[in-house]
Amino acid sequence: MRLVLGIIMVAHGYGKVFGGLHKHAELVASLGMPAWLGYVSAAAEFLGGLLLIVGFATRCAALAVCVDMVVAILKVHLHNGLLGQNGYQFPLALAALAFALIFTGAGVISLDWVFSGGGGGGGGGKR
Repeated sequence: MRLVLGIIMVAHGYGKVFGGLHKHAELVASLGMPAWLGYVSAAAEFLGGLLLIVGFATRCAALAVCVDMVVAILKVHLHNGLLGQNGYQFPLALAALAFALIFTGAGVISLDWVFSGGGGGGGGGKR
């Protein structure tokens, strides 16, 4: 679940970060929000996705992705309906995955697990 969400978010954020960061900021501004939130949004998608892939700071990254998707639903997709053209079905699914990760954490195959003392050499890990 974490890996799939991370890959999708990196793919969505990549174009914003490396191909049109200023354009994304302008789009965010056109939606009635401060333009600087476009940079935050792009970072939440790209960097948050990378963090999810490796399982580091998973709960924080998942929170950032969840908030990003909720804002995308409310500001961009909601008026199209759940299943309409550019509807909110996909961002809602991504938000639900992120929401679940906020509470479940990264799991055992993650850097979070390793750094919490559960991944290796001695002293039992946290569960």
